Amino acid sequence: MGPRPQVRTESPRSLEEDNEKNRKDGAMLASYSTVDLVKDDVAEEDPWDLPELKDMGVKWSDLDTKGKIMRVVTAIVKLALLLGLLYLFICSLDVLSSAFQLVGGKAAGDIFKENVILSNPVAGLVIGVLVTVLVQSSSTSSSIVVSMVSSSLLEVRSAVPIIMGANIGTSVTNTIVAMMQAGNRNEFRRAFAGATVHDFFNWLSVLVLLPLEVATGVLEKLTHLIIESFHIQSGEDAPDLLKIITEPLTDSIIQLDKSVITAIATGNPDARNMSLVKIWCKKKVNTTFWNETVNSCPAGGVCWEEGNQTWLEKNITWTDYQEKCSHIFVNANLPDLAVGLILLALSLFVLCSCLILIVKLLNSMLKGQVALVIKKVLNTDFPFPFSWVTGYIAIMVGAGMTFIVQSSSVFTSAITPLVGIGVISLERAYPLTLGSNIGTTTTAILAAMASPGETLANSLQIALCHFFFNIMGIMLWYPIPFTRVPIRLARGLGNRTAQYRWFAALYLILCFLVLPLTIFGLSLAGWQILVGVGVPVVVLAIFVIVVNILQSRCPRALPRFLRTWNFLPRPLRSLAPWDNVVTSCLGFCGRYCCCICKCCSCCQKDETARTKGLELDNNPAAFTNDDPKVIQGTHL
Repeated sequence: MGPRPQVRTESPRSLEEDNEKNRKDGAMLASYSTVDLVKDDVAEEDPWDLPELKDMGVKWSDLDTKGKIMRVVTAIVKLALLLGLLYLFICSLDVLSSAFQLVGGKAAGDIFKENVILSNPVAGLVIGVLVTVLVQSSSTSSSIVVSMVSSSLLEVRSAVPIIMGANIGTSVTNTIVAMMQAGNRNEFRRAFAGATVHDFFNWLSVLVLLPLEVATGVLEKLTHLIIESFHIQSGEDAPDLLKIITEPLTDSIIQLDKSVITAIATGNPDARNMSLVKIWCKKKVNTTFWNETVNSCPAGGVCWEEGNQTWLEKNITWTDYQEKCSHIFVNANLPDLAVGLILLALSLFVLCSCLILIVKLLNSMLKGQVALVIKKVLNTDFPFPFSWVTGYIAIMVGAGMTFIVQSSSVFTSAITPLVGIGVISLERAYPLTLGSNIGTTTTAILAAMASPGETLANSLQIALCHFFFNIMGIMLWYPIPFTRVPIRLARGLGNRTAQYRWFAALYLILCFLVLPLTIFGLSLAGWQILVGVGVPVVVLAIFVIVVNILQSRCPRALPRFLRTWNFLPRPLRSLAPWDNVVTSCLGFCGRYCCCICKCCSCCQKDETARTKGLELDNNPAAFTNDDPKVIQGTHL
């Protein structure tokens, strides 16, 4: 017999040996950071690709009679619920606008009183933005401008920048609506991009057309020629189809006397003490005139000489009949600010609730063959060589739909959730939004044509300025695919806000409040201060944009130190350190729960996991297999 073969036996490994092996395994992954793992996951599926709407239901032909009846009844009920939610959604937007007018309407009127500042085109622009954000209605701000021009308190040249600012301010509504979809990262990415593509179009158009208008007065001259060429007569006011449907509900909640804001803007001192809440809806006023002889004509009296006597026309006016309104706050005896804050909270609650339910309902409805057809129709181009026509048809559809609902905010806010859930692509939402801009100006033109004869020319000229501003903006940023810069900028902002969702609120505050207020404050200080501060900032912004483009496309054209921004401190070139500050201040509990005091156990666990994840991100060599979930969850 040969020697017995030796059998190697392994003794059980100790805990220290296991840890040593884990450390060696972690060292092998030292070159991978948490962000790299996230990028690998993102690379597998493009978040901008529209989600597939698969037909998961039973085919119609496979259903029995009862199943077919139930499917039809279910579809009818869902459609009725969807229409009801859309109705409440639109009404909540109307009440939201009224709430903003109650809170900031008088302040908006005071802003318009500064006629010296309005002569500054930059100040006029930011005033248009601020006032429209405050009252949540470009129609209200435009009507104030028309009243001031008609009263000779403002020239048309000074009114054009304000109209441009109103065009920017009206896009804040759908940006707020997009924030309601922050629960799902990819939906939020698409929805926020679909909303802010409107912002970028307006801001880029202003950056080009405002200097052109200041230098040449092209919009003022063009519209003046049109007004002189056509002998336009005053007509009937265009019917507001949407208000006919929504007024029964909104008027039962609140009714406003918007003439108070106009009176404040035009310098009426008594308007400061008047309430925006309308109390008397029906009023019959009688006036009696008679003539008397006087020894001397009083100041401001209507007098004439007849024979050897001086006659004075006198009159007395009294209210013969008046009827109170029937809305909720007619007898509340609350200040405008209190009523506005109550309505603001109520409208935001209804707006958020309706939007969440609409998205869920659409997700449940868009699963069958009908959904596939709708998605295909909305996003498919015409066959070559007529594919370029598709976008212009979408522009006309957007203009027509806005003309029907009489509000660009309502239309753009309605398509924003559809962009988020993937029914409408960003490329298709862009021309629809451009058409909405045109549609809201056509309604303003029709409304201007219903003005009295003495104000018709000025009203119509301002409405035409608004119309041609949007037409020129479309000519700049749509016909050539290369010039569709707003789409690329909105997609980049969507990616950023999907990664750091708090940045969406920061963008909203900076873009529509801090930046306009800063420029307005510099305008109050005078041209010299505005130019001295503004020019370096603009030059720096242009320099950063050019360097970013060269870094991505032609880095060799730059000096070595400018090929990356690594020479700057990290907070100046990345949002990650700011994200650490924000998340550490708020302390997320799970996915939605936010715990400020960090005293609950879930917050402490979440903070521990987040801290471990950040340590691993900064020092990949410290990776171990003890808690792999920390790595998968970091920075997602």
